[in-house]
Amino acid sequence: MKKHQKTNASQLPEPKKSKQKQPKSSQSKPKKSKSKRARLNALIRKSAAKPSSDPKILLHPQIPEPMHGLAPRVILGAKWWDKTRRAAYKENAYHCAACGVFKLQARFRQWLEGHELYEVDYLQGRLYYLRTVPLCHCCHNYIHNGRLLWLLENNEVTHAKYAAILGHGDAVLRAANLKKPKPYDGPVPTREDWRLVLFGK
Repeated sequence: MKKHQKTNASQLPEPKKSKQKQPKSSQSKPKKSKSKRARLNALIRKSAAKPSSDPKILLHPQIPEPMHGLAPRVILGAKWWDKTRRAAYKENAYHCAACGVFKLQARFRQWLEGHELYEVDYLQGRLYYLRTVPLCHCCHNYIHNGRLLWLLENNEVTHAKYAAILGHGDAVLRAANLKKPKPYDGPVPTREDWRLVLFGK
C-alpha cells in the first residue's frame, strides 16, 4: 500500500491574485484640459486666417426699438446661427474682432460671442444685416450698453463689472483715436414701416 505523504502548507501552489483595476488618478483632468488647449493652439497655428481687429466695431449703432428681438438668428434658426458664429470664430483665429484679444485671455469669460453687424437706415426704416463677427464678452456688452445698464439696474451685474466693461471699450477706442458718436435723434418711420433686410431681401 502506498503511504500518504503529508503536504506542507509551504508546498501548496499560491492562489492566483486577481488583477484589480486601479482607480484613475484625479490628476487626469488637468491633463485633459491642457491637451484641449494644445489642440486649440495647434488649430490656430494651422489656420490660414490671421487674426485682425477693427475697433470701429465698437461704434456700432444701437438697434432701433422696433427691431428689438428680430435678428437673423431668430429668423434662420439655431442651426444656421451655430454654423455662422463658429465659422466667424475660426475665420478670425479665435480672437475678438474689436479689441483683438485671444479668447483664452479675455476677461470675465474665456470664450467668444457672436455679434450681428448691421447698417441702419433711420430715414427709410431699414436694418441691413452685413455679417457676424466674434467678440469678447467685454466688447459685446460695450456695444449693447443699453442692455448692460438694464442688467445693472436689476442687480444682475455688479457696479465693478459694469465699470470694467465701459472702461475696456473706452480704452480700445482711445487707443484707436476714435470717439463714440451721439445717438441718432432725428425722424424715424413708424414701427410698422421698419424692415430687416437679409442677404438683399
